[in-house]
Amino acid sequence: MPRFPSTPATRLLKASNVEFSEHSYRYEDRGGTSVSARELGVDEHSVVKTLIMEDENGRPLIVLMHGDLEVSTKELARQTGCKAISPCKPDTADKHSGYQVGGTSPFGVRKAMPVYMEQTIPDLPKIYINGGSKGFLIGMNPKDAQRVLSAVLVQVGCSRHK
Repeated sequence: MPRFPSTPATRLLKASNVEFSEHSYRYEDRGGTSVSARELGVDEHSVVKTLIMEDENGRPLIVLMHGDLEVSTKELARQTGCKAISPCKPDTADKHSGYQVGGTSPFGVRKAMPVYMEQTIPDLPKIYINGGSKGFLIGMNPKDAQRVLSAVLVQVGCSRHK
């Protein structure tokens, strides 16, 4: 039986009585959700990425987005009442979350941050989201994720620019 890491994310979900499955895969640097979706044999739309961003005052926030979409930071700023939102630099994101970029989970983060979730994520039957370690995803009901994270639904997804 494979051994999965115990992370702040899995401990929080267990403490919250949330059902989830654990999935490991061969991590590839800069592979993103296309690699994890391929490795797990799931649709990339159901793999949810955890993005640490900050507003114009440097206040951090978490955005949960479908793996096959990008975040319109301009639209996110508009919907959250900020002047501007931009992705954090990797070392800053690591400090805010307590996780390493590539293994960032929205659960069990070091610093409490508001969480924004693309509004179509709760419509999926199951999502795969980082469990707090590179090459480790957890499968769960997106409504449980929304509830545990007190996530605010936003409409900020846009197609990737190739």
